[in-house]
Amino acid sequence: MAGVVRQWRTVHPELDTAPMEIIGRINRCSALLQQAEDAPLRRAGLSRPEFDLLGALRRTGHELTPSELARETFSSGAAVTKRLKQLTERGLVERRGDTRDRRVAHLRLTEAGRDLVDGLLPDQLAYERTVLAGLDTAGRGDLAALLCELLTRLEGRPGAARF
Repeated sequence: MAGVVRQWRTVHPELDTAPMEIIGRINRCSALLQQAEDAPLRRAGLSRPEFDLLGALRRTGHELTPSELARETFSSGAAVTKRLKQLTERGLVERRGDTRDRRVAHLRLTEAGRDLVDGLLPDQLAYERTVLAGLDTAGRGDLAALLCELLTRLEGRPGAARF
């Protein structure tokens, strides 16, 4: 990233590249983390978005509708529908129709889905601990707080500055 910034400063010395130094590094970290972190998921035959759906069902501990899953995973309804079809066919998620409204489906993990999430999560967390091991406790706390602040602004939560 430092080389990229140097190159831009050479071509456009009048531009302030400070935002690129942060955003570029966040993007690069994200790509590298995703690549390594997704390896156990690929071995289990899952994509990251599918694991996110399974994880949402597991961590909430109760049935969710497709629209609730879309909100939980920041996904479109169409994407959730497609992924749920695949996960249901694999026996990881089951649907239950609503007794009052046939258009509504309630989704929950099957025992196989729960076992899969519970089996993958420790490896995911171990990898994340290893990545962060180079930062001391205060550094991790500071980084978490700064990223939380940035994410709050980007998500446009009430009270957050809009741009």
